[in-house]
Amino acid sequence: MGRGRVTLKRIENKINRQVTFSKRRSGLLKKAHEISVLCDADVALIVFSTKGKLCEYSTDSSMERILERYERYSSAEIQLNTTHNQTQGSWSLEHAKLKARIELMQKTQRHFMGEEVDSLNLKELQNLEQQLDTALKHIRLRKNQLMLESISQLQKKDKDLQDQNNSLSNQIKEMEKEIPSQHKDYEMMPSFQLEVLRTNCSNAYPHARMEGEMEENLRQATVMPPWMLQHMTK
Repeated sequence: MGRGRVTLKRIENKINRQVTFSKRRSGLLKKAHEISVLCDADVALIVFSTKGKLCEYSTDSSMERILERYERYSSAEIQLNTTHNQTQGSWSLEHAKLKARIELMQKTQRHFMGEEVDSLNLKELQNLEQQLDTALKHIRLRKNQLMLESISQLQKKDKDLQDQNNSLSNQIKEMEKEIPSQHKDYEMMPSFQLEVLRTNCSNAYPHARMEGEMEENLRQATVMPPWMLQHMTK
């Protein structure tokens, strides 16, 4: 039969306890040496017996060097854990502050909307009313500013349109001044030039339907009597 599982508990018999300690110590030192050789690891083993006897094992790096590395690692680990805990505490505190601030802003917004004002006392209501009055003043000021800017733009457009209208009126007056001088030129035109004009009009209007148009054009172009125009078109 195989060996049964040994319950781990303190051996009451001193002799048996000492024998077991010696055996297990030798096995522990052997395992430490094996892991250092097989895995190329730095191993340091320290064991104190019940009588205070020291048993130790270390790899070629020496016990002092390994213990020094252990102290540096432990110090860095403690500092890292401390910093992490402080950071976590700082973030937790900042989160709590931001959450409280958001809740306060939401509550203030509801008050501005006229909601949940029953819990406010007289002083808080007066303060809320003053804030609303100040906000309304700023809103009205901005609205008036935009209205004045809009009116100014409309006035500028109106002035531009008036200038264009005046310019067009002046052009029409100039054209009206030139028309009588053109009529006068036609009145002073010699008979042979009128004959040339009649011939050109006849060439431009060869059909009988166009003769009436030619006569009308000649009548409009000159101020000659109608009987003279009829005589010229025959």
